[in-house]
Amino acid sequence: MPKQTSLFPNDYDDFFRNLKERIRSAQVKAALAVNQELVLLYWQIGRDILQRQQDEGWGTKVVDRLAQDLKMEFPEMTGFSPRNLKYMRAFAEAYPDEALVHQAGAQIPWKHNCAILDKLKDPEQRVWYIQKTIENGWSRNVLMHQIDTELYSRQGGALTNFQAVLPAPQSDLAQSLLKSEYNLEFLNLREKALERDLERALLEHMQKFLLELGVGFAFVGSQYRLDVEGDEFFVDLLFYHLALSCFVVIELKTTDFKPEYSGQINFYVNVIDDKLRRPTDNPTIGIVLCRSKKKAVVEYALRGMSQPISVSTYRTTAALPDEFKAKLPSIEDLQHEIEAVAAVVEEFEQDADLG
Repeated sequence: MPKQTSLFPNDYDDFFRNLKERIRSAQVKAALAVNQELVLLYWQIGRDILQRQQDEGWGTKVVDRLAQDLKMEFPEMTGFSPRNLKYMRAFAEAYPDEALVHQAGAQIPWKHNCAILDKLKDPEQRVWYIQKTIENGWSRNVLMHQIDTELYSRQGGALTNFQAVLPAPQSDLAQSLLKSEYNLEFLNLREKALERDLERALLEHMQKFLLELGVGFAFVGSQYRLDVEGDEFFVDLLFYHLALSCFVVIELKTTDFKPEYSGQINFYVNVIDDKLRRPTDNPTIGIVLCRSKKKAVVEYALRGMSQPISVSTYRTTAALPDEFKAKLPSIEDLQHEIEAVAAVVEEFEQDADLG
């Protein structure tokens, strides 16, 4: 019999640790189950309100009375305000198929669903953001940020040569994880920032940059030193992607994409593959992150490259909505105004001299 050195059995700590994990797992499952039941209840209430509005002409006053009666009957429950009942109606109208509610809407918190209803009208985009929320565990604030920065239209849109150099499963997954444009507005950089300023700002805001890159990116280092026969080369940013099981090299450029950038990133990827890649790793991926790009120039530059390379752009200032852009004066208009003001000032100064 093993010697016992304390008042507790030798395996007590392991038993307690396992028990804690089981309890926490049960708590999570219980919370998810409660959320699913609540969202389904809200959908059913919304469906019934919608049906009676269509069949019997229920108006706002009836919904307000229903909210008041529900609050009196269930004072311990929140969520029966007139505003929330209207959300329930909108929810049922947006998702008429109960099976879809089980698969999607009921898998995320109710306030997430309300945010999606407020911000999105397209059914496909709504379902896409719900699925991404489920996959990535986004908080409501993160979800709203992803919608505001139009992640749906940016995700998977990077220009790459993945189809030509990676096997089908890997190429499809890698393509889906990269964006056509990365939103770096959080950096607060001036328009003509230098590359070292951009890199320094990203390092200072690495948590936000990782959020923008997406789930799975693990930061390895900046200005990562590579030695090739005594010559030193430095990679701007080096990451490892957990889902892709590969290193990811990012080169920062504050100019338009140039063909020579593809040669530089191809060189870095080759060196990383030789010096860091393990037998279990997939091929290293290179990303050129530049101010802007022309599709044809990128496609010609990547054609024939042996390593997987992606080219994306970034923005550091908020993009103005089209309706505001239309109201802004053009460069020519501003120039005419400046010249007119200068002429008036000059005339005034001449009159002053004569006086």
